[in-house]
Amino acid sequence: MSANRWSSAWRARLRRLFLAVLALLVLPYVLIVFYALDFVRPISTLMLRDLVLLRGFDRQWVEFDDIAPVLVQSVMMSEDGQFCSHAGIDWNQMRGVVEDALDGEQTRGASTIPMQTVKNLFLWNGRSFVRKAMELPLAIVADFVWSKRRMMEIYLNVAEWGEGIYGIEAAAQHHFGVSAAKLSRRQAALLAVSLPNPIDRNAGKPGRGLRRLASLIERRASRSGGYITCLYD
Repeated sequence: MSANRWSSAWRARLRRLFLAVLALLVLPYVLIVFYALDFVRPISTLMLRDLVLLRGFDRQWVEFDDIAPVLVQSVMMSEDGQFCSHAGIDWNQMRGVVEDALDGEQTRGASTIPMQTVKNLFLWNGRSFVRKAMELPLAIVADFVWSKRRMMEIYLNVAEWGEGIYGIEAAAQHHFGVSAAKLSRRQAALLAVSLPNPIDRNAGKPGRGLRRLASLIERRASRSGGYITCLYD
C-alpha cells in the first residue's frame, strides 16, 4: 500500500472513530427529549449490564401518583432537600465540595436527584472527574426538559435498592411485602437512607445505624411540606 493510500485509510478510520464518539456523547441528550414522553419507561445502565450478563432483574414501573407521598418526601429529605428550588445542580453544595477539595479535606457528596438520575440512565458508578464532567450538563438539560414530577418518577423507577432490585415498586415488595402506594412513613425512611449504598444497606433488615438515620429522615419528612411544592399542589 502506498503512503498516500495508507494515510487516507487512517484518516478514514479516525473520522469514523470521531463520529462514533460524538454519537455516543450526543445520544443521551436525544434520549432525554425522548424520555420526556410519559409512556416511555427508561432503564438504567445497571439494568442493561444485568441483561447483557444474563442475570435478570426485578423492576416494575409505577406511575408517580401510585407512589406513597411519604416515600417521595423521605427521598427528597435524604437525597436532595433543595430539589424543587435548583435547576439540576445545587451550586451551594457544589461550591462547598470544591472548597473542601482545594483545602485537601475529604469531600462530601453533592449529587442532586437530577445528577443521580442521569448517572443511572446514561453513565457509570464510581468516582471519576470524567463522569462528573459529563453528569453536570446532562443534569441541567434533564431538569430543563423534564418536569420535576417526571424527574422524580424516573428516578424512583430506576434507582437500585438491592442486588437486581430496581425501582420503588420492586423495592417495596422485596423488602416489606407491600406496594409502593402502601409504604408506611418508617418503611419509606428506611428505603430512602439505604439509597447511597443499597447493597450494604438493607432496608428490610436494618442495623442500628440505619435505623438511627431513618428516624432522622422520618422527622424531616414529616416537616417537608414547604419543600415539595413542585411535586404536590
